[in-house]
Amino acid sequence: MATTEECRAALEKLSDNLGNAEGDMRSAAELDRSVSCHVTDLDVTFAGRMADGRIDVRETLEGPPREKADIRLAMTGDDLVALVDGELNFAKAWGSGRVKLEAGLRDLFRLRKLL
Repeated sequence: MATTEECRAALEKLSDNLGNAEGDMRSAAELDRSVSCHVTDLDVTFAGRMADGRIDVRETLEGPPREKADIRLAMTGDDLVALVDGELNFAKAWGSGRVKLEAGLRDLFRLRKLL
């Protein structure tokens, strides 16, 4: 089972990947939105902001998100690490319910370029 530190490191790696994106992926990554990632097996939520093509994790909270972020993810720590490492296909994980993504319709359309 992935630890809180491993999950935070995975989010930092994801932020680096977004920051280095080009073309359509870069434009999709340049959203300015609040974001949360609830790691269900650890019952920890990383909350922050996606802006300028990066994710800035500002808080690590016990339990589910306290506020409704514009972009909300929920998954196990192992799935988060596997997604970021390219070992888990996002579309298949989302389709099977292993990963939950909630966002406004416009944001979902932009995010699909990243996923």
